[in-house]
Amino acid sequence: MVFHRQRPGALERTAPLGSPGLSREQLRVRLEGRGLRIERVGKCAMELRGERVDRCVLEPGDALLLKGQLLLFCARRPREIEPLHSASLADAPAFGAPDVHGIVGESPAIWRLRDQLAWVAKADEHTLVLGGSGSGKELCARAVHALSARARGPFVARNAATIPQGLIDAELFGNVKGYPNPGMPERPGLIGAADGGTLFLDEIGELPQGLQANLLRVLDEGGEYHALGGSTARRSRFRLLGATNRDPAALKHDLAARLVLRLDVPGLDERREDIPLLARHLLQRAAAKSPEATRRFLASPGAGAPRVKASLIEHLLRTRYTTNMRELGALLWRAMSASTGDAIEWISGSTTTTPTGLPPPQDEPSAAAEEATTAEAREPSEAEIRAGLEEHRGNIVRTAQALGLSSRYVLYRLMRKHGIEG
Repeated sequence: MVFHRQRPGALERTAPLGSPGLSREQLRVRLEGRGLRIERVGKCAMELRGERVDRCVLEPGDALLLKGQLLLFCARRPREIEPLHSASLADAPAFGAPDVHGIVGESPAIWRLRDQLAWVAKADEHTLVLGGSGSGKELCARAVHALSARARGPFVARNAATIPQGLIDAELFGNVKGYPNPGMPERPGLIGAADGGTLFLDEIGELPQGLQANLLRVLDEGGEYHALGGSTARRSRFRLLGATNRDPAALKHDLAARLVLRLDVPGLDERREDIPLLARHLLQRAAAKSPEATRRFLASPGAGAPRVKASLIEHLLRTRYTTNMRELGALLWRAMSASTGDAIEWISGSTTTTPTGLPPPQDEPSAAAEEATTAEAREPSEAEIRAGLEEHRGNIVRTAQALGLSSRYVLYRLMRKHGIEG
């Protein structure tokens, strides 16, 4: 069996996959509708959704198990990944390994993200980072900072939702000495501390709109602000990266206008084929952090990633994720705590001490299949998008649903393409 490794503008043929458990001719594959018609001609048994089959049709999102050998995941991908415009393959890590910023993945979505990160870093404008909970928005913000001309300056990160409402101004702008109480030391605030660098405000959409207005002046050209208790204007040459998992329409209009750029961070449902690579990365980190807990899953001390069974990877591929990497990590720890052998497996219905409430595998079509369906459907025209926005009074989520798009982020991309303001 021969496979290819796909990267932007490149296709690398790997060495043939040989194993005593596989025949020289193992599978016959041909296109059939939106899927693949698979016929077993070799000796290795195959299973689909837990049932042994000799022939089947794979839809995007399906996983086919060649018993005891390998797990094949069906995903719809372009014939070629679009070449990079701002990022460079010269800095790319080994296939499947984390890059210098800690980002893991080989899907078209993650390569588009890497290219976008490089461009946003060069643009040096205030930016709104969009993505679901646990999708890696702070990781991407740190990558933008590291790739920018501000890399030698400070990177200051704070979750805006954790700042008490009565202290937001003090946290952002700092205070002069002796204010508000005698003996109070001078504090630069987050904006002063980020001078010459980057300020990352996570969950910026959780700031009350009345307090969002306090950011407007400092985000204008010049970065002018006043520390609490001070009468002299100060300046900070900082760049703001604000992140939210909300609809950008929830932000105060004037604040959203000052966050000039948009950076969309895909969730796991948008890059499902990266899940095995991410699982390996997280398990390697778990082994390094908790060697006693993971020792029995390693082939030998220092072996790298723990051993896993196909049942685990298949479960991870079928799960619908709501908190993305946080949820994936929790599922891996749940599987480790329930596994009794020397390999990590998924045991259905097991009870463990790890967090509960994570969604079980779903039998309905995966998000990858839904995304493929959207990709195949006719893209709505500019007129249809404008009409949809007008009909739904600018509500992005409802408009995206009415237009048959897979997510609001697809609509944002189409709006930017046609120059439609949100």
